[in-house]
Amino acid sequence: MTAGSDPVAPADLRHWLALLRVPSLGPSRGARLLQRFGSPAAVFAAGAAGWRGAGADETLCSGLAEPDWRAADADLAWIAAGAAGTRGLITHDDARYPARLREIPQAPLALFFRGDAALLQTPQVAIVGARAASAQGVENAQAFASELARRGLTVTSGLALGIDAAAHRGALAAQGLTIAVCGNGLDRVYPARNKDLAHAIAERGLLLSEFAPGVPPKPENFPRRNRIISGLSLGVLVIEAARESGSLITARLAAEQGREVFAIPGSIHNPLARGCHALIREGARLTESVDDILLELAPLLQQELTAVAGTEPASPVEAVSLLQQRVLEALAHETVALETLVERLGVPVAELSAVLLQLELQGAVVAAAGERYSRLVRA
Repeated sequence: MTAGSDPVAPADLRHWLALLRVPSLGPSRGARLLQRFGSPAAVFAAGAAGWRGAGADETLCSGLAEPDWRAADADLAWIAAGAAGTRGLITHDDARYPARLREIPQAPLALFFRGDAALLQTPQVAIVGARAASAQGVENAQAFASELARRGLTVTSGLALGIDAAAHRGALAAQGLTIAVCGNGLDRVYPARNKDLAHAIAERGLLLSEFAPGVPPKPENFPRRNRIISGLSLGVLVIEAARESGSLITARLAAEQGREVFAIPGSIHNPLARGCHALIREGARLTESVDDILLELAPLLQQELTAVAGTEPASPVEAVSLLQQRVLEALAHETVALETLVERLGVPVAELSAVLLQLELQGAVVAAAGERYSRLVRA
């Protein structure tokens, strides 16, 4: 497989969908077969001798010999049922496949999506935590997600009850971007109580899954989902977690993947603070504000925001520089609300927030309360 090719052609999509449904395939075996044979169609054409030569056992050979074409056709129908471009499959060699995720061990062979797949190219911070969160935990998740979204970052989480749902809602409330990574097929919503939230994310953000339509939310799916959440992100913020929880699995996966880990401390009497305290003892950054996150991620954000904030007129770097200059001129010597800047510059909120964050990281702009910004003039 080679990175950076065009989206999979319709003629090949059916073979991809059939390959992904082969029992016992998995990311490692699938990658090995694709590396050897070049494409899903070529994998199926290789036959038993070719499969065995690539290290496939009898179970895998049996699955490859009898692809589930009916299920693949059902997947095609699910994709076609969405508005153009809002449902699809992003394969490992697709240019839209996120570069950070491609780097991790056991990277997914492909990702089903519903919504705006362009969000995969934006800088992301994951927020995870307890399902049975306290009122304070939910408030913290919404507040941190809203502020991260206002500052130009995409908030990624797992659509679970509690902290995850609060993080998605916080990002949406700030008119920001959010990605929900699911542990089931995207033809259903789990948990069902988050149905309205999932629909809002599909309309204004992105739903993502490694699992084909129809796959139920089995317990073993969620550790696999968690590695995607951390793999997509620059860093992971944990808000409330028991000593043994899926959130700690996500945080430890993040550390193994070389991502930054942040944790909000809590009362020593709160059982949901113990997981965060354990992470802090293990080296996670104690986090009290969004600025703690931005300061730690500043070098990575500088690189990513330069690529995200624009592509015209000649190159991403030149486009960002021109837009930065326009923002600084629009600020002049006043403190200006984000809404006003959007009106003055005619730039989408997400793009403008990304540039403002970059200027803030450079020390050229200061963020004030109420989504207001001013130019920092050095003596």
